[in-house]
Amino acid sequence: MSYRIEFSQKAQKVIKKWKKSNPVSFKKLYDLLPELEEHPRTGSAHPEPLVGGKNITYSRRLSGRDRVIYDVYDDRVVVLVISVEGHYEDK
Repeated sequence: MSYRIEFSQKAQKVIKKWKKSNPVSFKKLYDLLPELEEHPRTGSAHPEPLVGGKNITYSRRLSGRDRVIYDVYDDRVVVLVISVEGHYEDK
């Protein structure tokens, strides 16, 4: 079963910015997307469920500071990427 990847507006803005300003994280994110489509809860980049995420919100590392935060909706077969920058709100 393959999940469909969707992006929040917030994530889309950051990804667009990263394309020019942070090409390393941009490439890491796009290398990770096929894995999110196939198995969003396991794999590389240390996937972990977030506390208080009601078992649908997960995080994966892109760098020491940046994380991909996403929700997994099994009923709709969708992975919604919520955020891709500054997991710890330390901007």
